Amino acid sequence: MKSFTYSGSPARIVFGSGRSNDVASSVEALGCKQALVLATPHQKSDAEALSERLGALSVGVFSGAVMHTPVEVTEMALKVVAETGADCVVSLGGGSTTGLGKAIAYRTDLPQVVIPTTYAGSEVTPILGQTEGGRKTTVRNASILPEVVIYDPDLTLGLPVGMSVTSGLNAMAHAVEGLYAQDRNPVSTLMALDGLRAFKDSLPVLVNSPEDTDARAEALYGAWLCGTVLGTVGMALHHKICHTLGGSFDTPHAETHAVMLPYTAAFNAEAAEQELAAAAELFGGSIDGGLWDFANSIGAPLSLKEFGLVEADLDRAADIAVENPYWNPRPIDRTSIRTLLQNAWEGVRPD
Repeated sequence: MKSFTYSGSPARIVFGSGRSNDVASSVEALGCKQALVLATPHQKSDAEALSERLGALSVGVFSGAVMHTPVEVTEMALKVVAETGADCVVSLGGGSTTGLGKAIAYRTDLPQVVIPTTYAGSEVTPILGQTEGGRKTTVRNASILPEVVIYDPDLTLGLPVGMSVTSGLNAMAHAVEGLYAQDRNPVSTLMALDGLRAFKDSLPVLVNSPEDTDARAEALYGAWLCGTVLGTVGMALHHKICHTLGGSFDTPHAETHAVMLPYTAAFNAEAAEQELAAAAELFGGSIDGGLWDFANSIGAPLSLKEFGLVEADLDRAADIAVENPYWNPRPIDRTSIRTLLQNAWEGVRPD
């Protein structure tokens, strides 16, 4: 066997129907008594209900989380942390809320309890992506990893089908890139493949039966696996491009990952053929066209132009994407990335 290094995540994972009712005990187990509940404006009422359930353990709600974790929003939240004397944060929601909690923890080292309501997977990583001055950058630090993650499938029953699809594909992108990561290991590969399998099985069911509790649980299980892969090994071209598009052009996070996944997989398909072989079998023997067909079958967005990116922006996007590039199994250059972006913008099926 080849040599490898594996470091397991120290986060405590609580999984199961109704387990979000354990949030108070999770806060107390951390030795905390003054939790600030975080959410997006859309989930403000849910956050307020959670705050009420926490009772004396809650010091209030900050519901200003937004996509791509702008530094200015983090600074607003930090003022609330200081004013309320919060000694931990409870993040309820998807990647936007989780990102804000991580940004606060990175600056204050406050403990985090995360209750995901989407399949983003970022809740189990020590990675923070934040945006400042039109550029999205990433930071990896032990203080960023949430201490407790509570996965309650019941909380995902109301997740709209479209968001379920794009959120799931977002998580799948972590697994695909984990398969050919420079620092991959046998454990991360097993988790990546089972995460992809979980989404392949569950997302088509959710599209037709959004209230299917077993499928919801399977998708959330896949999110945990794929997110753990993201936090364990390094990412490559796919994540660099998505960070470029989201941070510099404000494209929607999950939708961007969903569109780009078949194209970045196609870009690396030959260079990482052996590493991607098992995943390709899951999708009909083709990692690129197979992923595109899967996304198409579950109603995912298929082109960048569907959410407002204009063709004139592709040149600048290519320039930014090749600046300080992530490691990638296939060498990248500006011309090849510009072609990749053009194909993704048009939505043509990769072969």
